[in-house]
Amino acid sequence: MKTAPDRKIPLVHPDYRYPESGNPYWKKLRDLPPGLVYCDNDTELYRGVWRDKFFQAGKNGKLTVEIGCNGGHVALGLAQRAPDEFFIGLDWKFKQIHRAAVKAAALGLKNMIFLRANAQRLGLMFGPGELDRVLLFFPDPWPRKSQHKNRFVSAKNLKMLWTLLGPGGELEIRTDHDGYFERMLAALEEARAGWSDVRVTRDLHAAHPDPRKLEMPDVTLFERLFIRDGIRIKQIIAAR
Repeated sequence: MKTAPDRKIPLVHPDYRYPESGNPYWKKLRDLPPGLVYCDNDTELYRGVWRDKFFQAGKNGKLTVEIGCNGGHVALGLAQRAPDEFFIGLDWKFKQIHRAAVKAAALGLKNMIFLRANAQRLGLMFGPGELDRVLLFFPDPWPRKSQHKNRFVSAKNLKMLWTLLGPGGELEIRTDHDGYFERMLAALEEARAGWSDVRVTRDLHAAHPDPRKLEMPDVTLFERLFIRDGIRIKQIIAAR
């Protein structure tokens, strides 16, 4: 029987507890092999010790988190490409995380974990300086003015990500949405203290002879569609 959330406790509060879901994939995620995927508040059990707890290829490999990993296409490709590095894919959607985790199991990857949780609680999932890289590719632009409050990229969240990155760590953002891109730049300016370097590109693939030939994980599924439609991809890389 699913439970209702406690409306009195804000989502970002440490005491908040995710409600039990009626989504059929909620149970399927819990039936996967241990250590492959974590859900809800279980994603906060290993804050600051993800490397030591799970990754056996070595404790010094870089740790990358992809926010909004969808079906894991990019994260899985990166994990295969760099077996000595560690990757964690995060998404809110049950079915997408299940698909990604099943693929990781089939590939036998030992450097990949998936989390089903709300990205607003990232600061409770990871400790200060724990991450080397954060990827945020094509976050929902929430285009209507009344929806802008739902956008993930804000000065507050950028400051949070800064604390989670270690020295020299990088945040990479890509978007196709012009309006959201400008708002990202404004938010970054508000939160810029501490970022050692910020690089902005308004047409990421302009120098490529034929970006339509780019494959994952160098581009995402959505990105391939945008490129096909002639939409310029905007990119921000901010280094700590």
